[in-house]
Amino acid sequence: MSKRKIKRKIFTAILCLAGLAGLLALLFSGDNKQVVYDIFDGAPIETILAEVQSLGWQGWVVFGVLSMLQVVLTFLPAEPVQVLAGISYGLWIGLAICMAGVIVGNTVVYILYRVYGNRLSEYFQKKIEVDFDVLRRSKRVTLMIFILYFLPAIPYGLICFFTASLNTKYPKYIIVTTLGSLPSVLIGVALGHIATNSWIVSLVILAVLIVLIVLLYVYRAKVFAAINDFAKKQFNYTSSTKVREPNAAFNAIMFAGLKMWLRRRVKCVVRRKAEVINKPAVVLCNHGSFIDFMYFSMLLSKEKPHVVSTRQYFYEKRLGTLLKKLGCIPKSMFTTDVENIRNCLSVIKQNGVLVICPEARLSTAGEFEDIQPGTMGFLRKIGANADIYSIRFGGDYLAMPKWARTPKKRLIRRGSTVEAELDLLFAKGESMQVSAEEFEARVLQRLVYNDFDWLDEHPQMHYPQGNLALGLENILYRCPNCGEEFTLETFGNTVRCTHCGYQDTMDDRYSFTNPNGVFANHQQWYNWQMSVLREQIAADPNFELRSPVTLFHESVGGGKQLAEAGKGECVFNRDGLTYTGQDNGEQITKVFPISGIYRLLFGAGEDFEIYEGEHFWYFVPQDKRSCVKWYMVSMLLCGK
Repeated sequence: MSKRKIKRKIFTAILCLAGLAGLLALLFSGDNKQVVYDIFDGAPIETILAEVQSLGWQGWVVFGVLSMLQVVLTFLPAEPVQVLAGISYGLWIGLAICMAGVIVGNTVVYILYRVYGNRLSEYFQKKIEVDFDVLRRSKRVTLMIFILYFLPAIPYGLICFFTASLNTKYPKYIIVTTLGSLPSVLIGVALGHIATNSWIVSLVILAVLIVLIVLLYVYRAKVFAAINDFAKKQFNYTSSTKVREPNAAFNAIMFAGLKMWLRRRVKCVVRRKAEVINKPAVVLCNHGSFIDFMYFSMLLSKEKPHVVSTRQYFYEKRLGTLLKKLGCIPKSMFTTDVENIRNCLSVIKQNGVLVICPEARLSTAGEFEDIQPGTMGFLRKIGANADIYSIRFGGDYLAMPKWARTPKKRLIRRGSTVEAELDLLFAKGESMQVSAEEFEARVLQRLVYNDFDWLDEHPQMHYPQGNLALGLENILYRCPNCGEEFTLETFGNTVRCTHCGYQDTMDDRYSFTNPNGVFANHQQWYNWQMSVLREQIAADPNFELRSPVTLFHESVGGGKQLAEAGKGECVFNRDGLTYTGQDNGEQITKVFPISGIYRLLFGAGEDFEIYEGEHFWYFVPQDKRSCVKWYMVSMLLCGK
């Protein structure tokens, strides 16, 4: 943490403590002290009213400060102050005084959260049955906040802290918390006002309120469960509950723009062994590059395909809306996703074209990795009602490797050539006429690739870039000379170990040029790392990977893809992946059993991640270069 942030936290703490001390001194000075004592000691109303009237304008301050403190000090009850404000000053003045105090209290909570974040969660956390994690993911979270203000036993301060934890900007925050608290404050003040005018009406209202509070308390578990269930139904804005035909005009414009952008950077050579795609159809593609969707658009733009895409992109509402207009279907990778299965089947029933990259992640080192067994079974069954085609790419990885990036953008190799070949793999119904083993063999025969073998077959291909090695340290973590981990750095076309000085340089065909070097290319280097790691895990029954991490989840409301949820530690061993730390203000221990993990996903130099249904756990380790190691360990420990 920077010294500036530490100083800001200390200054805020001192300012808040000084302000609180000043307010308490004001409350307990002179005649004010007796009024405060009598309010919370249950003194006769006539006595309190006489004392308040004798204070003059200071009485306004007393009630305003008490209203503010019942927000910040969550153990203070709000109702006595509100009722007495109504009795002492009438409906409108009493309401204005209490709301002014509440607004100030709400602001104090907001400032404290902005400075201290989730570290204050234990102070504001109360044992109630509301699932705040579900609420914060609801697309109607504002409505949920309003409902919370009507529920018993939930302090205003807790609701304010929850609202601030949504990273809401102050204008929206103060409007929501003010309007949310207004009805309950109005009821309290109005009750006091009515009591001074009509004891019969007051008694009736009081009886009704007591009955409602008792009922809410007795049935609070059912009430909170209903709130949680309602919220669960509403946070699903990342879902695609109905598959719609892609917008024809919108698709035409988007694909035309993509082709124009791509042709200025990469030469895409397309071959059609299948001249016509008979609908319904499934198109399988290998997945070497982030922009493979641009390459297959060269072949499929007229078919208006539905592309299965990682659900992470749909967490940002604007991007998700755009993708849905293009016909994309969200998928939680490496986990059972019933919604995605249903949508894929809907595409086939609607006589559409479904595009799937069955590897479900980008290639790390330019070669095919694997396909989840369940995916193979699903593809075989869906082929009973659709033709299955394949698009095999060559050179797509080399044109834009997963690791090739600066901190701000991905790097594409301008002037590259990418080949895309479309062919029929299984005619409709044929997939079910062959055995599962034969089906898998034919799919793999078509999709398995190695871009370095492709490069050997294309001696004319060159990549004359000035930053060809930039980013390699995010998939190469072990020095082959000294064996140290995370000591590699890259600059230009060179990889160097900061520990022993070993270095090698790439030429314009991705080959290392050091005559005393260990490997011919980075794929060999990567595979050597895997073999060393395999030996380490086999030799150590207690092997584990451990790192401090920052946790992110899908953002609330879809304003962005991800939002920080807390800090903690991740441990990966033979039992599975365990996260211990903060999760949106709550201290948790989250375990992902090894039996439920197929692979961890990872972004090179960014994160490692895992889906849980539609919920996303995105971990940023202390050393971002280690992300690839977490992925490799998951391949070896899960062994699927």
